[in-house]
Amino acid sequence: MKEVSGKKPASTPPCAACKLLRRRCAYDCIFAPYFPAEEPQKFANVHKVFGASNVSKMLQELAEHHRSDAVSSMVYEANARLRDPVYGCVAAISTLQHQVEVLQAQLAIAQAEMVRLRLWHKIFLAATGETVGSTSGGGGGGVGATTSPGSKPIFSGDAVMDQALAMDEPLWAHDS
Repeated sequence: MKEVSGKKPASTPPCAACKLLRRRCAYDCIFAPYFPAEEPQKFANVHKVFGASNVSKMLQELAEHHRSDAVSSMVYEANARLRDPVYGCVAAISTLQHQVEVLQAQLAIAQAEMVRLRLWHKIFLAATGETVGSTSGGGGGGVGATTSPGSKPIFSGDAVMDQALAMDEPLWAHDS
């Protein structure tokens, strides 16, 4: 209660740590800035994994401007340990690394497919006698054009491949 005489300030509610530990929250409580009363589960999880004494020691050893980051890390690790007691956040890291590897493989496949398609497009254009960006006849252009009777076949083995690879244009050039 608040005293009318003004000798004692109004008591603030205890932080989540002091509430869980059933102790009085001092004005200089090391837990209060990082474990507010509105988030009791945050400290409860950290306490289960690290223990209040260890958390207190870790926070006291750190400079004040690093404590918030340390608490965030402890909360993340504690939540991960409660989900997976054996591997903790290493399981999440491993899963993410696996996803990156899968996505990199998919990207490599897509890039290879793009190179393949550009190469076959160049082979097609070379076989039909067209160049990239040229238009033939009344409308249309290089893509989708057919060969006329008597022209050389589109796929004539290694000679066409060699011809396409010998072209001066890079395979990744953007057609305008």
